[in-house]
Amino acid sequence: MPFDSLHAFVDALEESGQLHTIAASVDPRLEIAEITDRIVKAGGPALLFTNVKGSKYPVLTNQFGTHRRMAMALDAAHLNEVAARVRKLLDLSPPGSSMAEKVGAIMRLAPLANAVPRVVRDGRCQEVIDREPDLRTLPILTTWPLDAGPFITLPLVITQDPQTQSYNVGMYRMQVYGPRETGMHWQRHKHGRAHAQAWGSRIPVAVAIGTEPALTYAATAPLPPVLDEFAFAGLLRGKPVEVVKAVTVDLNVPAHAEFVLEGYVDNADLRTEGPFGDHTGVYSLADTYPTFHVTCVTHRRDAIYAATLVGKPPMEDAWLGKATERIFLPLLQMVVPEIVEMNLPVEGGFHNLALVSIKKSYPGQAKKVMNALWGLGHMMMLTRVLVIVDADVNVHDVRETAWFVLNNLAPERDVVMMPGPVDDLDHGSYSVAYGTKIGIDATRKSAAEGYTRAWPPDMVMDEKTKTLVARRWHDYGLDAIAAALQPDDWSGQGPR
Repeated sequence: MPFDSLHAFVDALEESGQLHTIAASVDPRLEIAEITDRIVKAGGPALLFTNVKGSKYPVLTNQFGTHRRMAMALDAAHLNEVAARVRKLLDLSPPGSSMAEKVGAIMRLAPLANAVPRVVRDGRCQEVIDREPDLRTLPILTTWPLDAGPFITLPLVITQDPQTQSYNVGMYRMQVYGPRETGMHWQRHKHGRAHAQAWGSRIPVAVAIGTEPALTYAATAPLPPVLDEFAFAGLLRGKPVEVVKAVTVDLNVPAHAEFVLEGYVDNADLRTEGPFGDHTGVYSLADTYPTFHVTCVTHRRDAIYAATLVGKPPMEDAWLGKATERIFLPLLQMVVPEIVEMNLPVEGGFHNLALVSIKKSYPGQAKKVMNALWGLGHMMMLTRVLVIVDADVNVHDVRETAWFVLNNLAPERDVVMMPGPVDDLDHGSYSVAYGTKIGIDATRKSAAEGYTRAWPPDMVMDEKTKTLVARRWHDYGLDAIAAALQPDDWSGQGPR
């Protein structure tokens, strides 16, 4: 059954032995982050800190920190199950249509009414209403030594387009400046920023902290504009997200959120935001962003403050990225059908490197796929390095892929340099948000692509010998050695 609230998810984590409660006093400045970093990198449990200095609210970290918990958050045993649900939905849509047409068709199907949020009269998020709020009473974390201050790291920023009335729920970090002001780090490529430009100087905004896990994930997903995050979460959950009207702004908010901050962003009130220890593993430097003014805070009486820690991988966001990799593969295959598999390695921060295998049937096809992927919204537009290999290469085995690429690569023939937009956090570019991406076509080449030599076959043992060895493995006394060889799995293909 899908989880209706963060509380329900926390209860399930505890029942399944995947939650550790820390009752000792801890400091929200650096100490919680250091504890979380060690546990995340060890593949450990979610953490609930119940005695946080300076605040009466407990803090939850690492809720998505393993494959098992990420899949559980989406009501599945494995992330591939969630991808199968998406593929089934796509199979219901008309063949041969565009992505936008397919998504529109899905939304119109009667069985998929789950995509429409259910408006309720009241919600637990409004059990306590504070019209004189002070953000300093919340256990907002300072996660790295050079951070400019405490940051809200898991906010669901809710905005609405003033013309179309369509919603966006984005995740943009928020530096706390004072009791009622924060930064709003929505970059130029984000939908929330587009809504802000449509409104002008004053944008009504609500920020939910601590929601049902499917909605929290949806806020991180690279969705096309035709599908909002409330709808996507409903599709993933198989059950509509319940929303309630906010108290002081004309927006719907998650009815079962732990906290909701209501207010407005003032585009004319620009302040220095950052530096911040980011998911890239380096500090994103200080820059100018608009200010969010908080006019009201509502919350559950027993509210839990949800936070995440980002930094050098692997981190908790590794599994949010792996969920996106699995869930969006069917969508990519719908648009680029020759794609067989995709791996967004954790070490690449999920958009710095993409390994893609294709079923190649004509010369130049790998370069065609590069151009297609670089044009498909945020997830691929910001991919700094794109590597294309043949269908028989297992892109989830990074060693195998590296061997294949390094054997096949001729730089003067196979490397594509593509100027265009890059992530604001890409410090390698000379200019902010504009730079050059690189594509590597490591597929096998034929005479049709100007390769006139004979392409050498890969060294593969014959099946008869492989079968014989497998049958006699026990005779060789290698069972115990094989059982001990269990490397970390960040591929999304199996539990850790």
